[in-house]
Amino acid sequence: MLHLRIHPDNPQPRLISQAVERIQAGDVVVYPTDAAYAIGCQIGNKAAMERIAQIRQLDNKHQYAILCQDLSDIATYAKVDNAMYRLLKANTPSLTTFILPATSEVPRRLMHPKRKTIGIRIPSNPVCQALLKELGEPLITSTLILPGQEDPLDDPYEIEMQLEKRIDVFIDSGIGMLATTSIIDLSQDHPIIVRRGLGDVSAFE
Repeated sequence: MLHLRIHPDNPQPRLISQAVERIQAGDVVVYPTDAAYAIGCQIGNKAAMERIAQIRQLDNKHQYAILCQDLSDIATYAKVDNAMYRLLKANTPSLTTFILPATSEVPRRLMHPKRKTIGIRIPSNPVCQALLKELGEPLITSTLILPGQEDPLDDPYEIEMQLEKRIDVFIDSGIGMLATTSIIDLSQDHPIIVRRGLGDVSAFE
């Protein structure tokens, strides 16, 4: 496992490039977000995604999400009309994951199997933003909650001890947060608050 200590506010470009090279090579990465630590991989990499599902013991009903640098990618992966786009623009970046109807560009294994939706999140975290800018495409993302646990892993020492032989890259930016994002389903006729987390959901109530 490659352990990269990256500054949470001023990510070192050389280390970000190193992480991105590994992601593009198909590696599974654990990285900090503006909520909890997350586990992710390149969006088109089936083998890496299967490893994430195995580590987290996710079933085929799991709603996956992608991490986007900004809204410029959104039309590629989600079906949004002008009103929805304005709503998202007013509420991103944020600590909220939005469930939206997926486009045909989204790999089938990333969609909810029945509802054909995709989760999309735009973070403000400097490390995430640097990774996404260098990568030039979204990342598959999933909160780093291990089987049988309710809270995400937040201690770099614990992350390394428990996952050293199961992940390829660990971006260590210090102690993480135990809190998760809010989740809002915008694929229905009206917004549905699926989970109340760190994100402000008042605009959708």
